[in-house]
Parts: sequence; structure tokens; C-alpha cells
Amino acid sequence: MNVIYEPKGRAKEYSDLACNLYMGCPHGCKYCFAPACMRKSPDQWHSATTPRRNVIDLFRKDAQSLRGDQRKILFSFLSDPYQPMEEELHLTRQALEIVKFYRLKSQVLTKGLSKYILPDLQLMKDAGTELGVTLCFMDDSKRQEWEPEAAPVRDRLATLKAAHEMGIYTWVSLEPVIDPQEALAVIRTATPFVDFWKVGKLNHMKAVEEGIDWKAFRQQVQDLLDKYHANYYIKNDLRNL
Repeated sequence: MNVIYEPKGRAKEYSDLACNLYMGCPHGCKYCFAPACMRKSPDQWHSATTPRRNVIDLFRKDAQSLRGDQRKILFSFLSDPYQPMEEELHLTRQALEIVKFYRLKSQVLTKGLSKYILPDLQLMKDAGTELGVTLCFMDDSKRQEWEPEAAPVRDRLATLKAAHEMGIYTWVSLEPVIDPQEALAVIRTATPFVDFWKVGKLNHMKAVEEGIDWKAFRQQVQDLLDKYHANYYIKNDLRNL
């Protein structure tokens, strides 16, 4: 395949297939793993976003070869499919149209602003695309500290509500957990309009990780999700502690 690929390692827990339509991401998240993966500095990765060359033509070829495949394609791991450049280029919209045409399965994971996402909700519904939002905080000042250029908490909640009201399958990536109490507050707030939760711990930031009792948090989060009869997945690095 050209631009659709099979993730490995921890990424495999999120999706069997994935596609990154853009390179670079302006959100500036402190915990971002993409710069290391792409051998770039955080400043390089967050300051220069570009569309991948001929990505839609290549995606169409891959989609055609995958016709009938039941694996979900995730948009995306390394970049946000609904970052500001999408408002002009509509690469994600074009890719979802192709997904719809070839009757493939897909899911989106974003921290983007609702104004970029809401115009595509009908397309997502028609294509059967599952909409995921990364949501780690309820306190927006903490979000600003860790995800300075990503959508505010209130905006992400509005996106999830709007999608849920349209009958779109919604899910939340509650990862990385940085503040356990904030993570639990997210669940209490968003459960009414979230169909599925994926929960994972913070990694590669030892100074923060060591201040958290992960086993206690794992029990707390499972108890809370069970209380709400929620559908969820605890990622291996948290589940196996």
C-alpha cells in the first residue's frame, strides 16, 4: 500500500490500519510522540505542517485495493486530520468520500476545533465513520498548559455532543492520563454522549509518571466506567501494571 499502513506496537491497540494525510501538527502538545518518531525536534514538527504529496490519489489507489476489507482505517496517528490547514485543503473530507465510495470502515481521532469538524458530520454519518476526540482534562487551563494550540475543552465536548445527537458513533481517547482526577472528571462529564472509551497512561515523562499511583487510578477508572455501564478499553501499559 502507498499511504495506508498497518500500525505496530502500542499504536496497534488503536487501529488495524491508519493513514496520515498531513505531516506536522500545530497543536504543540507537550507529550507528543510524533517528533521522535519522525526524527524532528518538537519545534520543527509543530511549526511546519504540510499535506503529503499526492496523498489523495495514493489513498484512492489503496482504498480500491482494500475494497471489502473490514479493518478500520484511523485518521490519524502522527498528525491531526482536522488541523487548520484542513479548512482550506479538505484532505480529510476527500479521504472520507473515498472511504464512503469503497464502503470501507474508518475512524477519526482529533483535537481540532469544531468549526473544522462539524461541516463533515453528515459525511461521517453516511460513511459510517466513528468520531474520536482526545480529551484528557476538564480544566481548560491545564489543557492550555499541555495542549496549547489544540481546541478548548468546551469546544471538544460540543463536537462530541453534536456528533452523538446525529447518531454518529463517538469515542474518547483518554490518553495520556496526566492528572487522574481530571481524567475521572472527563468521564463524569462526557459519558452521556460517548459510546466508547480508550484509556492509557502517560509514558516517556518519568518526572510526571512517578508522581501517580497508576494501579490505584486503574481501579478508579474501571470502577467509574463500570458504574456508568460504559464500553471501554484499558491500554496494555496501564492494564498490565
